[in-house]
Amino acid sequence: MSPTYDDIPFRRAGKSGLDLPAFSFGLWQKFGTDHPFQTQREIVLHAFDLGIVHFDNADRYGPPHRAAQQFFGRVLQRDLAPHRDELILSTKAGNPIGRSPYQRGGSRKSLLASLDHSLRDLGTDYVDIFYHHRQDDGTPLEETVGALVSAVQQGKALYVGVSNYETARAHRAAELLHAAGVPLLVHQPRYSIFDRTPELTGLLGQAESDGFGLVVYSPLAQGLLTDKYLDGIPAGARALDSAFLKPDAITDDYRQRAAALDKIASERGQSLAQLALQWVLRRPEVTSALIGASSTAQLDHNVRALDFPELTPEELALIDGI
Repeated sequence: MSPTYDDIPFRRAGKSGLDLPAFSFGLWQKFGTDHPFQTQREIVLHAFDLGIVHFDNADRYGPPHRAAQQFFGRVLQRDLAPHRDELILSTKAGNPIGRSPYQRGGSRKSLLASLDHSLRDLGTDYVDIFYHHRQDDGTPLEETVGALVSAVQQGKALYVGVSNYETARAHRAAELLHAAGVPLLVHQPRYSIFDRTPELTGLLGQAESDGFGLVVYSPLAQGLLTDKYLDGIPAGARALDSAFLKPDAITDDYRQRAAALDKIASERGQSLAQLALQWVLRRPEVTSALIGASSTAQLDHNVRALDFPELTPEELALIDGI
């Protein structure tokens, strides 16, 4: 078992010295105790063999909370420990995981205590990237940044990031981190054909000027940018039981737009999912796109998005119009 390093290109994270694979593997959904361990293990090991060596986690991922990290810790101990130096492991803290005020937010206590728990869950001495998961306007940014700096100084993280930050706050965090000698490596926003927020808020330009990369999540818009819902909601689909995608999202307007995008993809010889993944990776500010998978076949299919020619200006204009 070893990455091929032939199928997945690596891209530089901002102005750092770190390269990340164009696709990173996220354990946000389907890696809790409600899914079979052996299936989860096969998918993760297959991702590693393909060259997807960045695995993205968080204390909140489950269910229950922390379960995804505990799962990965088992796989790390059982299968991947000899390859720890080839892995990029990331985790996050700050999204609520309990009723205690110390199980949420951006306080020093919350972030550093969560990181210690995460290291125990994962069975490793350090993570490569430690994120503040969601901005906390009730905590001074200086305190949050100070906790991230401490994580690096204590040897518990090599790099730091932020996630779901507004553009101005991400810029200020980058300034504070730079002043402390621990540059902001990456920001993790939602970005897809159906969610242009990083473009509309100026985050793409801010990433370029501040020197951090973007690791984007939900590039397939929770499955809306696949062919799954073109004819309605199939049995067993995520829209029937997900907290992040509801049946009322599958409207006639959505199906018309998705069908038009699917037509563009078909004319290029690819699937709608492959088109959507290629679309987010077209931007140089995007270091990596987070993908998940419910099977190794689905993972292989999505990775083949890298095999197609670049999108032309005419195709991009059509996508914008849709």
